[in-house]
Amino acid sequence: MDQRLKNDSRQTLRPPAVRRDGAPPAGTRRRSAADDVEVRHEFSLAHLTVMGCPPPEMIYVAARAGYDYVSLRTIFMGLPGEPNYGLAHNPDLLTKTRRALDSTGVRLHDIELARVKDGVDPRSFVPELEVAAELGARAVLSSIWSGDRAFYLEKFAEICDLAKPFGLTVDLESVPIATVRDLAGAADVLRAVRRDNAGLMIDTHHFHRARDKASDLASLPREWFHFAQICDAPAEIPTDRDEMIHVLREARLYLGEGGIDVADILRQIPRVPYSIELPHLDRVHDMGYAEHAFRCLETARAYLAAHAWA
Repeated sequence: MDQRLKNDSRQTLRPPAVRRDGAPPAGTRRRSAADDVEVRHEFSLAHLTVMGCPPPEMIYVAARAGYDYVSLRTIFMGLPGEPNYGLAHNPDLLTKTRRALDSTGVRLHDIELARVKDGVDPRSFVPELEVAAELGARAVLSSIWSGDRAFYLEKFAEICDLAKPFGLTVDLESVPIATVRDLAGAADVLRAVRRDNAGLMIDTHHFHRARDKASDLASLPREWFHFAQICDAPAEIPTDRDEMIHVLREARLYLGEGGIDVADILRQIPRVPYSIELPHLDRVHDMGYAEHAFRCLETARAYLAAHAWA
């Protein structure tokens, strides 16, 4: 078993009981009076935050921390340190994942990552799109890594077309180390493909690292925004690619710890679900998945409340 799972209590991995009276499952964070006067934001636990935690256990962790959704990385990319959590060809994992969703009430918000890279065949994503739709997902996340503009526009449009029968949006994120690295590049893709289920997903880490301006978001179509990924990071933007990747995948910060004006970014887009993508390997090693996921959510709530974000 992964050491980080051992660090969590045994209770973390046990499905919460379903109460007949409608009360929260045992172990689930109870709402306080303060919650009732705050703006009700919806939060999803992104898989990269607890990468190495299989989907069923991740769902139980999310339920106990108080998340509304999970965002699962079910499209295997073969990246170092990332297990294959594909559901379409793993009936046992799919059954356990479905059971976890049903027993906790946590919902699946989106799956990832439909990368557009050289040689990609978007049809390979269809089995996971179908399963995601069956589990109630709303969206599939995409990013672009091919340097051939004609190719990546064609393939991104194809992903949109393949996802549409399943009722899924395809939300493009700009990634500072990818081909489509900033807001202008992502907006260019959406304008070019003209698909009504295409969307723009703002990741606050990537947005800051690309030196994008929050004010530029206000002029974009409101219907492009379906969800956002939030985290903080040091204010200084790495100039070294390896350091950029290190922070991106292993050392993001809780909201309010770093130098990103997350509130300013979020004020420029419609109120949407916030997926907390906040990988921090040292903290996961020290405190376990469950505690890290809980602190991600609590610090996000506190930050948004402190900035009067409504």
